[in-house]
Amino acid sequence: MSGGNLLEVRDLTKEFPLGGLFSRRRLVAVDRVSFAFPEEPRVLTLAGESGSGKTTTARLILGFIRPTSGQVLYRGKDIWSMDKGEWRRYRREVQAVFQDPYGVFNPLFKVDRVLTVPIRKFGLAPSDQVDELVARALETVGLRPEEVLGKYPHQLSGGQRQRLMLARAFLLRPRLIVADEPVSMIDASLRAGILNIMLDLKRRSGISFLYITHDLSTARYVSDEIMIMYRGSIVERGPADRVIDEPLHPYSRLLVSSIPVPDPSRRWRERIELPREELSARAGEAPGCKFYDRCPLRRDECRERRPPLVRVDRDRWVACHLHAA
Repeated sequence: MSGGNLLEVRDLTKEFPLGGLFSRRRLVAVDRVSFAFPEEPRVLTLAGESGSGKTTTARLILGFIRPTSGQVLYRGKDIWSMDKGEWRRYRREVQAVFQDPYGVFNPLFKVDRVLTVPIRKFGLAPSDQVDELVARALETVGLRPEEVLGKYPHQLSGGQRQRLMLARAFLLRPRLIVADEPVSMIDASLRAGILNIMLDLKRRSGISFLYITHDLSTARYVSDEIMIMYRGSIVERGPADRVIDEPLHPYSRLLVSSIPVPDPSRRWRERIELPREELSARAGEAPGCKFYDRCPLRRDECRERRPPLVRVDRDRWVACHLHAA
């Protein structure tokens, strides 16, 4: 990874204690994860089941929690060694859109405050230009100011609240938006609209997105690249269409097989059935592959040695002994 990246994650690890205060047991939620965003805008998706470590990775990038080890570098500098001015810039240029926008809004305040407070906090415009800036941000995400301004959060639909979160992020002129399951709590009919706004912000405003999801169908629609995460580790990475059309890791194949297809005679792709053995509670602590207990293609080597994430093609990486050189 070059020094010219916008944001770089290096061997990022986060452990949480298990058991009592003096217990030595640890849950490794994020396990030596590395990736980077180049300066040019792109949508990079982090996909996997619930509990795979996606949201913890997002919280580490946003600076909400400290890593156990590893680094988050923005323009080459560790975010935890930034001075006050650098941290302020980082908080403006790296924004977040969450799964539940209603939980972000204070129900006692009208939505106008969600937009005007960051403008004043970061000095984005003089007082006489605030209304114009707010109106432009709302129109950018497909909202008419007269539809939402002056209302309380509960008076807006889920789709409107999510667009409002995008408008707030856009106001701050970010370089990167971390979008954690931004369409999972809105109607399916509205999801494409939110994803199209993300793509439009990428094309017109040069904003990159870290898109976090468990839904590979939306990931394919919006992503340039997909990283598949399992138990805190990235097990496959590559261009979105290739990862979904030609998954290499058995876990990726499992996720892809669960995507519904628009064919009444064939509702699912070739469905992968897992072995009936119960998943070991200590699978993540074992020396071998974390997916061993569930993998239909497992072999002895997989139990004994954890496969590293290796490059298997010009733009493909996979952590699986089946594809080792």
